[in-house]
Amino acid sequence: MNKTIRRAAVFTLLLVFALLLRATWVQAYDGKALADNTHNRRNLMAKYAQPLGDIIVAGSPVTGSKEARSGDLRYQRTYQGGGLYSAVTGYSSQAYGTNQLEGIYSDVLDGTDTRLKNPLGALTGEQASPGDVLTTIDPAVQKAGYEALGDAKGAAVAMDPKSGRILGMVSTPSFDPSKIAGSYDGDAWKALNEDEDKPLVNRAIRQPVAPGSTFKLVVAAAALEDGLYGSVDEATDSPNPYRLPGTRTDLRNENASAPCEDASLRVALQYSCNNVFGKLAVDLGQEKVKAMADRFGFDNEKQDVPVRAYASRYPTGMDRAQTALSGIGQFDVTATPLQVSMVSAALANDGVLVDPHLVSKVVDADGDPLESFEDPGEKRVVSGRTAGQLRDAMRTVVEEGTGTNARIDGAEVGGKTGTAQRGVDNSGTPYAWFTSYAKDESTGKQVAVAVFVEDSHAARNEVSGNGLAAPVAKKMMAAALGR
Repeated sequence: MNKTIRRAAVFTLLLVFALLLRATWVQAYDGKALADNTHNRRNLMAKYAQPLGDIIVAGSPVTGSKEARSGDLRYQRTYQGGGLYSAVTGYSSQAYGTNQLEGIYSDVLDGTDTRLKNPLGALTGEQASPGDVLTTIDPAVQKAGYEALGDAKGAAVAMDPKSGRILGMVSTPSFDPSKIAGSYDGDAWKALNEDEDKPLVNRAIRQPVAPGSTFKLVVAAAALEDGLYGSVDEATDSPNPYRLPGTRTDLRNENASAPCEDASLRVALQYSCNNVFGKLAVDLGQEKVKAMADRFGFDNEKQDVPVRAYASRYPTGMDRAQTALSGIGQFDVTATPLQVSMVSAALANDGVLVDPHLVSKVVDADGDPLESFEDPGEKRVVSGRTAGQLRDAMRTVVEEGTGTNARIDGAEVGGKTGTAQRGVDNSGTPYAWFTSYAKDESTGKQVAVAVFVEDSHAARNEVSGNGLAAPVAKKMMAAALGR
């Protein structure tokens, strides 16, 4: 063999060896990364190769699957009821991915979760039959909140105080996930993203805003637990108006004729006296107020229901004037409807907060559980005595105070209104809030609710928690109690 042929042969062998090395490297080391790559079309084809598992409400699926009309993805997601459950399910889109429960349980719903049973699939690579996600949602409560909010921009959360089960979670304006489920829904996706009302934002858990006077329940709890006042009927030391410390600004009340000077906590909640709770926050100090807020769930970066909720915030590093404003749920205090409902839930449950959750079970195709949330964690937030006193004061708010629109005949109802200012020099339309609990002694049913109305298209002087938010809460509570 001459030298030229020998060199060519050696070079060819080296090339073959290099290709073998590269193939081995790709299969042994890069295979998983390539398989998991979001740009790998095969993953998407596998996901939609069979009908997806379902998200279940009260035993019935609110999702489904249908054969796609074109393309290489065989099936696409469908949804029942349009936007009624979108704040619960989220969306599963062939083009734009997944979110909410659709995203968290994507592997279960498409059959790729390793916990799903398919012994033959371990050898053949065939996907298992998908599993289902069973929610805690009560369809009557969900529908009541959705219809009551109507075309308003806002959100509502209802939960069972004893079990932590979220019975309703609504965000409006909503959207129909079916309209963005396919591969060619770019116009619908663009319209949703350009909509100034932000229908894709789940306001129930992902938009913390100033909670206004609903936060006064937290301050009242701190005052009672600290021993600053012995009961909700003890007179406080509260001048009216209250001069913000270090300033020339007076903290006044919405109702100038309300009996807020030196008012008891009961009267201060009944009339929503800013002077009382502004001074209470200063007297307690921001550290004690923050400690109580955090016990209720504020500043929790890992509030999973199991969808991750944005943390509600009680600020630090405030001066005394800012601390006073924080006592009425203003300055930099923020909360989600989920968080505000947790405050009422803990008080309704004798001071014990049960972890809120949206899913009861995740099951395989045979109905066998893969995960169960039926034994959630809990913690004591306040004493039973403090919780009982605040429930009693909240009943006064509904029976004789600013929350009369939440009354339900034959049921025990307590609540707290809130109207949170926003914008430069309070120039924006205020937020309307209402948080409450209801109990039916004859059936043992109970519920805690928080309703937030960001914009109802009402005139600024017509915005109030009792006028806009309390009627929504009433309908959700009535539905939960079966009335």
